[in-house]
Amino acid sequence: MSKIIRTEPGAILSKAVEYHGFVYLPGITAKDTSKDIKGQTAEVLAQIDAMLEHHGTDKTRLLQAVIWVKNIKDRGAMNEVWTPWLPKDGAPVRACVQAEMAAPDILVEIMVTACK
Repeated sequence: MSKIIRTEPGAILSKAVEYHGFVYLPGITAKDTSKDIKGQTAEVLAQIDAMLEHHGTDKTRLLQAVIWVKNIKDRGAMNEVWTPWLPKDGAPVRACVQAEMAAPDILVEIMVTACK
């Protein structure tokens, strides 16, 4: 049986869960929510990079992404940061939808799954 590794488990979520060669990240939001959609997206992607590295993998091993934006009209601006961040020919399967966010100043939340 494979071991389940939980990074910084809390009462309602862990910062990551690793199981059987897969790394699952929760929905990640920007810490500095005063930034615009591009700034928040860049900050979220940097956090994803760091957590994937912590688990011995990186964005070249992304399998799936779910992206929530506060306003779907911001999707294009978010993609201006997302697209160059992705490895060449390495885009994961993805959903991007408009959602009511947990706080009014959160503009984007991204959740990914990667393999090792």
